[in-house]
Amino acid sequence: MAKGTILLSVTGFDPATWCAELEKAAPDRKVVTEPAGANDPDIEYAVVWKQRRGVLNGLPNLKAIFSIGAGVDHIFAEDELPDVPIVRAIADDLTERMSEYVAWQVLDHHRKGPLYREQQARRLWHEDIMQPAARDVTVGILGYGTLGRDAGRKLRTLGFEVVGWSRREKTGEKIDVFTGDNGLNQFLAVADIVVCLLPLTPATRGILSARLFDRMKRRGPLGAPILINAGRGGLQKEADIIAALEDGRLGAVSLDVFETEPLPEDSRLWNHPRVTITPHAAATSMPHALVPPMIEQMEAHDRGEPLRNVVDREAGY
Repeated sequence: MAKGTILLSVTGFDPATWCAELEKAAPDRKVVTEPAGANDPDIEYAVVWKQRRGVLNGLPNLKAIFSIGAGVDHIFAEDELPDVPIVRAIADDLTERMSEYVAWQVLDHHRKGPLYREQQARRLWHEDIMQPAARDVTVGILGYGTLGRDAGRKLRTLGFEVVGWSRREKTGEKIDVFTGDNGLNQFLAVADIVVCLLPLTPATRGILSARLFDRMKRRGPLGAPILINAGRGGLQKEADIIAALEDGRLGAVSLDVFETEPLPEDSRLWNHPRVTITPHAAATSMPHALVPPMIEQMEAHDRGEPLRNVVDREAGY
């Protein structure tokens, strides 16, 4: 008996590569990039990233939607969304790539990478001897979920103090994890470097703004606090970031995501001396790593087993 069809609808990725991996992992399933009509009865699963608007509507036998990234805000952007489970991409490869990025940016700021690159451009030989030890620096992870927990564990191995913040209470953690609005104030009061890995939801949109910067730690071993955002561009207000850099509320920032992507050529962020920019490259979704777990979940779901990493629709992540 033939198994249900998989619909692949992605932008920003090469669909041919994803199709090839899906067909390799599920040779007994058909993979299509468009439904056969508005009410295609053969499609049982959808694999998406910034999918074509409306492509998920009217599929009578759709069982689940899989995001090929950790974020699912692109799915909730639909005007109408089928009432089926939505599954976030959780894979060791994706988690490890994000932890690599976080460790890289934390260490770069900690060991004065921006300063020394600026000095190199000026052919200036000068050691900044004000170099605190990692144990004297507290890294706060804003959004302490699967990705944040792994990044925090690796930063602790490097010697940093680590704290976390989560909208939901966490138990059994080896670090202090704050929750709620009061917890956010406590978190910001101790973090020298804030790493944002929050999902984008109505509650978090624009959270990296003047209101948050005003509550950050004023001075620490690295001077003014440092912000690293590898979550979503919609979490930040870039005009507020620039203003905070100019008036000293922020010492430096690393941004992998932006309000508009690609980042417009006329953005002031490009040439700001205390801004590090990467092109949404912190944790690239790799088909060979993410497709097999998806297919395993589809097969298990067909056998009646529950899906893992299902999104809470009310929370938005």
